[in-house]
Amino acid sequence: MQRYSILWADDEIDLLKPHILFLQQRGYDITPVNNGSDAVELSESKHFDVVFLDEHMPGMSGLEALALIKNNKPNLPVVMITKNEEEYIMEEAIGAKIDDYLIKPINPSQILLSIKKILDNKRLVIEKTNLNYQQDFRKISMAFMDDMNHDQWSEIYKKLVFWELQMDDADNRDMGEVLEMQKVEANLNFCKFIKKNYEGWLNNPNIEKPLLSHQLMKKKVFPELQTGEPTFFILIDNLRYDQWKVIEPVLSEYFNVEKEETYYSILPTTTAYARNAIFSGMLPSEMAKVLPELWVGEDEDESKNNFEDEFLAKQIKKNNLSIRFSYNKIKKLEEGRDLAESVNNLFHNDLNVIVYNFVDMLSHARTDMAMVRELAPDEAAYRSITKSWFMHSPLLEILKKIADKKAKVIITTDHGTIRVKRPFKIVGDRAVNSNLRYKQGKNLGYEGDKVMVALKPERFFLPKTNVSTSYVFAIEDQFFAYPNNYNYYVNFYKDTFQHGGVSLEEMIIPFIFLTSKND
Repeated sequence: MQRYSILWADDEIDLLKPHILFLQQRGYDITPVNNGSDAVELSESKHFDVVFLDEHMPGMSGLEALALIKNNKPNLPVVMITKNEEEYIMEEAIGAKIDDYLIKPINPSQILLSIKKILDNKRLVIEKTNLNYQQDFRKISMAFMDDMNHDQWSEIYKKLVFWELQMDDADNRDMGEVLEMQKVEANLNFCKFIKKNYEGWLNNPNIEKPLLSHQLMKKKVFPELQTGEPTFFILIDNLRYDQWKVIEPVLSEYFNVEKEETYYSILPTTTAYARNAIFSGMLPSEMAKVLPELWVGEDEDESKNNFEDEFLAKQIKKNNLSIRFSYNKIKKLEEGRDLAESVNNLFHNDLNVIVYNFVDMLSHARTDMAMVRELAPDEAAYRSITKSWFMHSPLLEILKKIADKKAKVIITTDHGTIRVKRPFKIVGDRAVNSNLRYKQGKNLGYEGDKVMVALKPERFFLPKTNVSTSYVFAIEDQFFAYPNNYNYYVNFYKDTFQHGGVSLEEMIIPFIFLTSKND
């Protein structure tokens, strides 16, 4: 067992011998001094794992010694001990980044708890996390044997994300590998669930089904517009549920999370299909039929998302809503800064839609850029880079300004992404789309059943460019690769984040209601 060294400074150190003996018997090495100057000097010349400082000592006070110790060794944990309960002393000590604060008279158990909280925290957290996850592991594995519905699958996914974040916090790699295997098993079973149920959700009005992309505005957003308060609908492209959970603590400084829900993205889980479905209130084949002037098909070269504002305007009109609304799409840093400057001009609208494309750009950049690929080699790093971006982004500045006023905020996305690991060979002609997680075209060639197939696209409400058009969706963590240049595809795209197919990460996505803490 590791032995820890503790420096203890107190002008009445002789009276603390019983406490020191108590700690020594439990394996701690204690160096006692009776003044602040000696504490500073020793902390510079020797290694200690933690320092106990009495606040009130003759000569150099504990607060003065604290400042000098932290100046020299900012990461050395310090516990302040004081008889004085004055609030300003506590505030000064906390402001100087102490790690704990004890008020005399102290007992040995208090001291031991403080030491364990500081020095053994990581080990104890890992042990407790492991124990709790092992208990949940069995429950989750048993659930896979049940015939779960869409709500239960959402809960399973949220539970898996919860444990992922717990493992991140504890830096718990061994149990993290077990969790990773359970996630693989979860996706295997979830894809079976989607294969069995998705077509029915779209075609049978009498069966239980989740909220889907094309129902989002009508069922969740438009009802919020009746209160007279402006509503900001912020769609962060490609935001997975786990990425939401890492930016949630940042936002909780300014907002209360009133409701945290999830909904299901339609297939394909791409911007062109899922996001257009959100703003039009229609499924893809309906858009192509009813609004052909706005729908851009797979066989056309132009951007598939140039008409979101027009889709939205038509959906608002279709629902007989007499409202003022704005639509802003942010694709560049400068556009975000401009909107942050002018966001106060939007409060006279009933609905303000902001589409923020950063996370989508990050996932694509990660595929194309070696540097970003190095920065985000796995899910934990991907979450970390998302949080770092968000904390320094114009989007956070926009949200802070909204929080200063009375308004509702909805944060959501159009689909998530999955880190792809296993190639799946497929053959198609030149007209086949380039997405790695779904293919659309005629005469698609592949072997085996490890895909989800829409031989009749009309049953999936997907447009057909010709009579023999079909859609094939990658499932779990697979990605499509052509036999020509197969090794290139595999080496280049393996372990990148992609979307378009069927997985928990792509389909079950966050829908969050926020209210300002200033309300």
